[in-house]
This record gives sequence, structure tokens and C-alpha cells, in this order.
Amino acid sequence: MTEVGVTQYLTYWRSAVFGSREILEGLVAREHDGPSYDLAQRLAEWDGYYYWENSREGRWLVLVREAVTPRERWWLHAALFLLVLITTSLGGAALTGASDTFWSVPTPALIRSGLPFALPLLAILFAHESGHYVAARRYRVDASPPYFIPFLPQFNAIGTMGAFIRLRSVVFDRRTLFDIGVAGPLAGIVVAIPVLLVGLARSTTDAIASSVPLAHQYVLLWGQPLFLGDSLLLRAVRAVVGAHGVVHLSPMAFAGWVGILVTMLNLLPLAQLDGGHISFALFGRAQTWIARVFWVMLVIMGWLFWWGWWIWAAIGLLIGRGTLAHPVIVSDARALDGRRRWLGWVMIALFVLTFMPMPIPV
Repeated sequence: MTEVGVTQYLTYWRSAVFGSREILEGLVAREHDGPSYDLAQRLAEWDGYYYWENSREGRWLVLVREAVTPRERWWLHAALFLLVLITTSLGGAALTGASDTFWSVPTPALIRSGLPFALPLLAILFAHESGHYVAARRYRVDASPPYFIPFLPQFNAIGTMGAFIRLRSVVFDRRTLFDIGVAGPLAGIVVAIPVLLVGLARSTTDAIASSVPLAHQYVLLWGQPLFLGDSLLLRAVRAVVGAHGVVHLSPMAFAGWVGILVTMLNLLPLAQLDGGHISFALFGRAQTWIARVFWVMLVIMGWLFWWGWWIWAAIGLLIGRGTLAHPVIVSDARALDGRRRWLGWVMIALFVLTFMPMPIPV
């Protein structure tokens, strides 16, 4: 790790190997933390990635290098994506009325009819997971490309259980964890809001759901209405496009609604959800208590509002392998810088804006 001669400019340093990555971090001597010309020359010779962190002690330098480039099974990721394209298109066909029976036989015509829903939905999911992937690769974290999860639309209306990436190497510090965690929801919401705006402009107002409490939008699945929950962000977007009353969502608008829901669910501060990454990066070990409070709230909301919250309470425990606490990272002592703390509070505000007490009003 020291062949580029960086350690002579550090007052304290340590190095380690984590899987396929080599990492060196150190507190830079004050006369070189600009960086100085000599240190800049050494960094130009570094064949990996490096970044700076500010702290009360001074400026820290973190250097990362990949020892082995992983080989990906791109065929598997492509096959899963194509399969999800088919299943989400079948869900879209049920929205457009092209599929009028519960167990319609998939045909090319049926799949084409569902693309107005499937393509914008997959664009949102792809943007979300690509945000995580790009941020992880920026820090030389060994991350897989997105795995898309197909699902029968007869059982969840949309034909997928979402997507995920695998982090196959440990996360080094809070900055890395925060940037990876926040990149997904930000990228996803940036795509979801325009999709929702365009979709609402193509939607219609209908009195069919006017007697249903708390339902401001709905879709027709196999000719039957499915009423959808609301959030502050959804209300604001409807106001922007002038969609008043109860709205019959177009397939694209429904894809945007699903994107808002996915963003909200991922921002729950549980275990290894995006919200768990962000809250651990912001608050450290206090994330455990935050997660416990939210988990109890999910159980209570399952009784009061929507039984699906019990499923998410179980998912929170499942992905955390029985715990709601975020896994420890290598170096968690240094807090986030002011810009990232500000962005962290923005993400908390985004969670509030996207929160739906009753995603499916009953």
C-alpha cells in the first residue's frame, strides 16, 4: 500500500485488506492537507481511488484500490430483467383492459399492451438500483449489478418484487455508507416524479371511487377497482397537474405511484434498507433504537391502517437476519460532513413526504 510514498505525509495511518480491496487511511499533516504539491504528485501516481474527509482533528485521506476485478454473470442479470419485463407487462395488460381474465395466457400482443406500465416502472427501479451500484463502484466497493425479482401479477398487481444489488465487500466508513444508501432513493425519485407528472396528465377523473374514504386515486385491474393510498408528495403532484377529485390513474401514473411507494418503503430505517444505511451514517449506534421504535410503529399500523405493514415488519427482521440494528462498519468514528448531514435531513423529509399510512385503503 505504501509504494507511492503517501505515508510520509501522514501523522497517523492504518492499512488493511478487505476481500478484493486494499484500503489505507491516514490523518494528513497540516502542512500537506491542501494537498501540498508533493502529496498531489504522489496521489497522481495512485492507481486506485481516493477521497478526503474533514474532522476536528484535521483532514483524513482514504485511498482505495481493487486487487481483483470480479467477474459478473451478466447473462443472469439480463435474463431476470427480461423475465420481469414480461411479468410487469402482464400486470400492465390487466390495467389497460387487454387482459380481462385473471389467468390470461401471455401472448406478444398482451405483453405489448402492458408496456406503458412496465417500461416506466422498470425505469424507476433501474434508476434506483443503478444509483446504489454507481455509488458503490465509485468507492471501489464490490457490488453486483441489479437483480430484478419477477412475481406473478395476479398476486401483487405489478408483476415484480422490486430489485436489489449485493454488496460483496465491507463498507469502510460512514461517508461511503451514506453515499451508497442515499444514491438509490435519490435516483429513483428523480425518475418517479416526472413519470407521475406525465402519467397524471394522461389520467381521468371519475366518480367511481368517490364513496371510498381516503382514496384519491384508483386503477382498474381485470375490470375491478383497486383503490390506492395517498401521501403529501402525491397530493402536491396532483395539484401541479390540476388533477382534482378522485383520479383514475393511467398505467404510467400507476407506475409513478408504485415508484413513490418503493421510495418510501426503502427509506424505512430498518437494518439494511436504504433508510437503515442513512440513519446509521447520520446517527451511529442510535440507529438501533430508531429502528426499534419504527418497527413497533409498523406493528401498530398493521392493526390500525393496513395489514401489509406486518409483512414489512417481518421483512425488516428477515433482511437484518433477526435484528433491526445496522451491521457495524470498519471505521464509524468520523461523523458525516455538514453537506451530507444536510442531505440526510432532506432524505428524512422525503420519507415524510412519501409516507402512505394506508397504501391500499380498506
